This record gives sequence, C-alpha cells and structure tokens, in this order.
Amino acid sequence: MKSKLVIVLFVVMISTLGCKGKRVDQNHPPLEKITILLDWTPNTNHTGLFVAKDLGMYKAQGLEVEIIQSAEGGVSQLIGAEKAEFGVSYQEEVTLARLGNIPIKAISAIIAHNTSGFASPADKNIKNPKDFEGRRYGGWGSPSEEEILKGLMEKYKADYKKLTIVSIGSSDFFSSIKRDIDFAWIFWGWDGIASELKGVKLNYISLRKEDPKLDYYTPLIIASEKTLLEKPDMVRRFLKATHDGYQYAILNPPLAAKILEKANPEADKILLLKSQEYLSGQYKGDSKQWGVMELSRWQNYTDWLYEHNLIQNKIDNEKAFTNEFLPLP
Repeated sequence: MKSKLVIVLFVVMISTLGCKGKRVDQNHPPLEKITILLDWTPNTNHTGLFVAKDLGMYKAQGLEVEIIQSAEGGVSQLIGAEKAEFGVSYQEEVTLARLGNIPIKAISAIIAHNTSGFASPADKNIKNPKDFEGRRYGGWGSPSEEEILKGLMEKYKADYKKLTIVSIGSSDFFSSIKRDIDFAWIFWGWDGIASELKGVKLNYISLRKEDPKLDYYTPLIIASEKTLLEKPDMVRRFLKATHDGYQYAILNPPLAAKILEKANPEADKILLLKSQEYLSGQYKGDSKQWGVMELSRWQNYTDWLYEHNLIQNKIDNEKAFTNEFLPLP
C-alpha cells in the first residue's frame, strides 16, 4: 500500500513540476524571428554576426536570427522591399540607393575605415590610376565601380575609355589575375592577407590613401526606414547583440575565426585566422565605439561623387545613416 502511495505522490510531483515548467515558459515570449542578408560568402567582414548567433547573444536579446547570403539581387533593394530586416551593404550602395529613392538607412559601420583598394601583380607595373589605361579591370558588377574608376583616372588625366571592364563576378581573384584581368578591387583584409600567405607580390592602391574623401564606410549594416520606425526596440536589441559579437571578435581573434569556420567550412583555415587577426584591429579602429559613423565621412564621399560629375544630385546624408540605435558607450 505504501509503495503505491509513493508512486502516486511521485507522479503528482513530476506533473506539478512539469506544470510549473510550462507556466515559466509561458511567461517568456517566443523569440522574434529576423533575417540578415549577407553581401557575399561568409567571411571575416561578417564574423561578429556569426559570433552573436553562435554564442547566444541574439537569443539573449529575444531574437532568433537567420543569416543568409543574398541570391535574388542587390541587398539594398531587398532590404528596401522589406524582404529581410537587416543587410550587409556599403556606403557606395546606400548613396546610390538613396538617390534612387530606395528607403534604406545605414545603422552601423562594420569596419571603422575603408580597407579596400585596387590590386595587381607587381610585374604588371600598375602603380597609380594613370596606369589603368589599356588594362583589363575585373569587376563584380557594383554600380559604384565605374564611378570610382572614372574619378580616379580623371585625377591622373587618364582616358577612362581606354580601360576594359571584365565581369568576373565571384571568381577567385588570384585565378582571374593569371588569365583574365590585370587588376581588381579587393579588400586587403581578405585577398591582401591571402596574397601574403601565397607569397604573391601585389601593387596595391589604397582608396583612402589615394583620396581621403574615399575613406567611406564599407561594409556596414542597413535596415529599411519602415523597420526603424515601427520596430525601434528590436533594432536596438539586434545592434546590442551584434556589437557584443564584434567586440568578442576584437578581443578573441582565434576563437572568433573558429566560429566563422562553421559558417564557411570550405575556407582556408589559416587565411581565416590571419584575416581575423588583421580585421580584429580594424573593426573599431580609432573610433571610440564599434559601429559609430561620422557625418563628415558621409558628406565627403557624396561631395567626391558630385565634384567628379558622377552623380547629378547630392543626398541628404543626415537621413542616410544613424547612430541612434547603437548601444551607449
């Protein structure tokens, strides 16, 4: 009799605990699902996003995040059409999108300064934009490429018509410069680091050193104006977790590289680590806080495009970006 009573009491106790568990779960709202669109294959520009997801930083902010690579079109158009909440873009794309009345806004820089530029094998002897004449440039189809090339060549009195543009899309930089092109636009944090590992000597024309007005934000994170207006609390929670993800990558490059490796297992592990070590010093750079953008840098780039007759109208830069959703320092 006693054994039956013990069993009954045990069952009642388990049922009660189960009910309590359910009541606790009911007190916590379900995670809010959001999507982030990448501009490219997962790489060290994106590390903080994957860290925030892998280490539960988004979950701690009540968010269930899906990170996907855009396959349907430009990130700015998709974000403007509200196909996803957030996207990885760059100031060039945002500027042209704003000129085209696409309702997007930059909400955070990913890297403090422009680490991109034009690279070519040293034996091509391309040392400045004057040397672009008669060469083949390998592009990926960005709407800003021609404008930048034109402007830089004009500075050196070079004839843009003598430049041949070849679309290489997502083709490997090192394979392309061996057979199809003479130079390409790269991010030093990836292909530049890879060239050092491969022992390939490059001539590199840094955009920010070539002209300080080209020290624009690339990459950065964007959202639609509607998302910012209707879901400001969600945006703040997203940026808090993202900020923490990049801060982790700044302090822990090897561990961050391991996390990114899960998202891109085919990438060279040594390149991931070396690239991560380089960019971990570039994410925040000389800024007081990761993600913060300066109005002067936005205006400089717009002015540069306008001065070179590459755009007919200037955008209102104060409406093109905002720091208001970033966590307080």
